[in-house]
Amino acid sequence: LQFGFLVSRLIIFSSSPYCCFQMSGEYRYVWRIAFRNFINSLRPRQIRGNAMGTDYIGNKYFEIPAEPSLGKRKPTRWYDPPKGLDFENKIPSEWEAWLRMRRDNAPTEEEIAQNMAMAKMKKENAAKLEAKRLAEGGDLPVAPERGHLSFPKYEEYHAGDPEGKRFKE
Repeated sequence: LQFGFLVSRLIIFSSSPYCCFQMSGEYRYVWRIAFRNFINSLRPRQIRGNAMGTDYIGNKYFEIPAEPSLGKRKPTRWYDPPKGLDFENKIPSEWEAWLRMRRDNAPTEEEIAQNMAMAKMKKENAAKLEAKRLAEGGDLPVAPERGHLSFPKYEEYHAGDPEGKRFKE
């Protein structure tokens, strides 16, 4: 009676695709699983995430929250650029900080509008200060020389010229 129970268990376990026993038909399932995994690897991944917002460029931002019970400590964040644009275009600094986990919450529309207004005000103030400096007689800024020519030259120091012939001629 116990032997019949053991044999029935063996038959039930061996018919499942994830079987540990060497019985006929098991390899058929392994090849099916391998083929299915290969086909799925060729398909683009369809990841579902929570839509977190959009920026003024048209990028859409998504997040999959962290699940510490599954061992996932950090959320997964990404963005999709609008059609015709690629990932090399600039994104707003608030959204970039959110994507790189420097901030916990996604930026709000009000915050982005406030930062844009502040940047515009700073540009206007810089233009006013530049106009005021030029009106007082200031010159346009000159680009500094580069390389070894940018270092000062003094007659009393003759580096590489012990007799000082270079400056006296």
